[in-house]
Amino acid sequence: MNKKLSFALLGGAALAVAMPSTMLADTWRMSHKMPPESVEGELFQKFADEVEERTDGAITFEVYPNEQLGSDDAVLEQIQLGTVHVYPEGITYLQRWVPEIAWAAAPFLFDDREHWVRFMNSDLVAEWLDKVEEEAGIVLIGDPTEFVRGPFRVMLSSEEFETLEEMQGIRLRMHPDELAAEAWRHLGAEVRTLAWTETYESISRGIVDAVNSPIALAESMAFYEVAPHIVRHDEYSQGMAFMASATEWHALDEETRQQVLEAYDAIAAESQAVMGDIADESIESMQEKGATYSEIDTSDFVARMLEMYEELDAEGEMPEGFLETVEATREAEGG
Repeated sequence: MNKKLSFALLGGAALAVAMPSTMLADTWRMSHKMPPESVEGELFQKFADEVEERTDGAITFEVYPNEQLGSDDAVLEQIQLGTVHVYPEGITYLQRWVPEIAWAAAPFLFDDREHWVRFMNSDLVAEWLDKVEEEAGIVLIGDPTEFVRGPFRVMLSSEEFETLEEMQGIRLRMHPDELAAEAWRHLGAEVRTLAWTETYESISRGIVDAVNSPIALAESMAFYEVAPHIVRHDEYSQGMAFMASATEWHALDEETRQQVLEAYDAIAAESQAVMGDIADESIESMQEKGATYSEIDTSDFVARMLEMYEELDAEGEMPEGFLETVEATREAEGG
């Protein structure tokens, strides 16, 4: 399977059967949870602007940042209904329909981003995304690995630590993801599920001690103010899945769909160009404001998680073909 076909929106067959557009001259609503001045918020707005420009105004956008249209579950339901047209977020939010997708963010399993990208472009992930379209009527605009999120993950904590042993018992804010919660409990954290926009206040009130975050969002969310110890742990690699209603997407004519895909590709390329520099600038800025930054040895995290994965595999709790695909994509073809 061509890797571009591994994402539901890219395929000649899908384009060939598409109906004439019912969305021309329509206004699309895009919801996201980030502040508009954050790097991701700015890129989402640029995507909207690019679509409007490339479609000559046939599609215009209303952008709703900061969870203005509701939390993840509410917005995903609006995507299904077609009342929200685009929702950019992590691909693992699709696990509510296809639980296997949670494993795309298995903590401390993939060697590096390149390994993760090869896995994400595998036939296995393509099958998962096909199931999402069948079960939920949701497809992805473009290749979610191309939009760089992060570009790496950190933990911001009110308590300083350098080792897994020192981290034991930390109260960690977690998004609603049972695999991630189980992993961090296995690593010794006390996990508490909270909305992203509730995190700052929850740390300041002592409800939780720490939060995992892409480094590029740590400053814009001001997490460093209440959790000033920033630890790079490279928990897993991230991209941005631009989720859309399959019905609305396939109702667009071929030319319009291609223009939207070109807009996504342009913004994804910009994310690749800017994320590293923004991360460096943000780390320096937060340090100047009193935060600390460290890059710790995570070999003990990897070893501890391997124990959990081996136990789950022995119990038959891993998705069929998952570990085989992880291993098969560990090296680049011909490497």
